[in-house]
Amino acid sequence: MFRIPKHIGVIPDGNRRWARKNGLKKEEGYAHGLQPGLRLMQAAREQGVEELTYYGFTVDNCKRPRVQVGAFSEACVQAAKMLEKEDVELYVLGNSQSSCFPKELVPYTHRNGFGGHKNGRMRVNLLVNYGWEWDMKNDWVSREIPRVDMVIRWGGMCRLSGFLPIQTVYSDFCIREELWPDFKEEQFEEALQWYQRQDVTLGG
Repeated sequence: MFRIPKHIGVIPDGNRRWARKNGLKKEEGYAHGLQPGLRLMQAAREQGVEELTYYGFTVDNCKRPRVQVGAFSEACVQAAKMLEKEDVELYVLGNSQSSCFPKELVPYTHRNGFGGHKNGRMRVNLLVNYGWEWDMKNDWVSREIPRVDMVIRWGGMCRLSGFLPIQTVYSDFCIREELWPDFKEEQFEEALQWYQRQDVTLGG
């Protein structure tokens, strides 16, 4: 009945704004985005989405105060541990040679011949300490990640922030005003409804 996007990109923005809104320190917002990420993955899998790519944090994000860098780095480590318990194939992509890259995530930086959806398992990519310039200067490290059909960004900002620039050349870009920690499954369902109304021609 629905035209389900095979690959969805997720930009989970608004963690710091959510923390301020709820009387917390900015760095405390990241941990509150973990359960939403898990619930979104489960909802996408139920809908038949084959691949999901989350934007963890960028090279530029590492310019923020140290306490915030530590908080979103730890959130990415915890996200990987949570996803590892699910029946998915997890791949972490980013500059693992940098001190900003959590060493706990190094074991996830190889595809190891994953079969992906051909084996009935969703592929989940987590961009950690990722930068589009780093990607391009290193002979397109993200080449194993396929084209993204739709990008959903929470937090109301209308920009890609360097999210997989090659894979998103023909992506439909859905903006959600809600802050990421306020994610509800209905928001994802509405994004899929929105996708039905897009004229996907890929330039043809």
